[in-house]
Amino acid sequence: MILSNKIKKLVMDQEGWTRKMFEAGIRMKKEYGVENVYDFSLGNPDIEPPLSLKTRLIELLDDPACGMHRYMPNNGYEPVREEVAAYLSKRCGLPFTALHVFMTVGCAGGLNILFKAMLNRGDEVILPGPFFWEFKNYIQNFGGIPKVVDTREDFQLDVGSIEAAITAKTKAILINSPNNPTGVVYSEETLKELADLLYRERRKGREIYILADEAYRKLVYSDVPLPDIFGLYDLVIAVTSHSKDLALAGERIGYVAISPHIAETPLLVSGLMIAIRALGFVNAPALFQRAVGPFQGNSVSIDDYRQKRDFLYDTLMEAGFECVKPTGAFYMFPRSPLPDEIEFVFKMQEEERILVVPGRGFGKEGYFRIAYCVPMETIKKARPGFLRAGKRYIGRRGN
Repeated sequence: MILSNKIKKLVMDQEGWTRKMFEAGIRMKKEYGVENVYDFSLGNPDIEPPLSLKTRLIELLDDPACGMHRYMPNNGYEPVREEVAAYLSKRCGLPFTALHVFMTVGCAGGLNILFKAMLNRGDEVILPGPFFWEFKNYIQNFGGIPKVVDTREDFQLDVGSIEAAITAKTKAILINSPNNPTGVVYSEETLKELADLLYRERRKGREIYILADEAYRKLVYSDVPLPDIFGLYDLVIAVTSHSKDLALAGERIGYVAISPHIAETPLLVSGLMIAIRALGFVNAPALFQRAVGPFQGNSVSIDDYRQKRDFLYDTLMEAGFECVKPTGAFYMFPRSPLPDEIEFVFKMQEEERILVVPGRGFGKEGYFRIAYCVPMETIKKARPGFLRAGKRYIGRRGN
């Protein structure tokens, strides 16, 4: 067998649901035509990057300066890190410097080098669920143990469940807000409650970090500012990707931000430098480091996503689905009208040519995820299918 036992299990297991549905969509589009398949499987932004960013790229490519495509320090170009640090300092009111910023190959690259640098075998990382499934793989890659805890019915953090999951081996809690797959933004109240819990644990001798995946931080629909975890707790390390806020998913560019409160920052940065080389990333893409530096305060317009959210949510409500209305990102996580959401997902695929992802692909059975970062025309054409599915299956849950 060419595959290792571990990878074979992942291939045969349920862990690739998003990709499975995405690949099914490719096959169906060939069979029925692109316009007749409604693919909500993958969080792949349909919005183009800002025009000013494209202009910046052209200017960089025309720059006659030598060496701009060569290696740089593993943590990235210092002028770029200074730009990011200036943005973070203004946003958080904390004295970030270039030392506190480490340029990475997106959030995935950031989390992987963090876990490699921080985890001893057997260390535990608490994951509030539902969650982006790859988080488990990232933790397990380096001998860590993911401990999944439920959130509340509204998908807000259940701090009581988190407290019950803490042991002497707990190293970190990984949060993702706005959340994939629910679109929920964790409230300041629950984040303060989490911070209070961790300060109490500190007094017991347990030093627990908050790792924050902030890939969707700028995609928030509420007028209420997104709570800033850096201002609520001291041992915070955030990972950011420009895949969503600047629509650069394929360019794999982001950064790790280390709280200035963390005294061991120089040691952690040295560890990250070793980890990024050991994992083969070496450094974040040179061209796109230079490109995104000046765009830290920018984002694609969320008005387009807001319109799609409202249209799709209203459609689901009319059809009779149960769903927490998302306040960020571009996902919805409705309850399945059938007890087995996989059965429902395949019925939607077969009967309506609508592709969504089973909730167990995010650690939560009985739900399904809709990624609405697709053209509005796709959502409008899928509307009759959602309505028919609601009429056909709502009320059968639990039968």
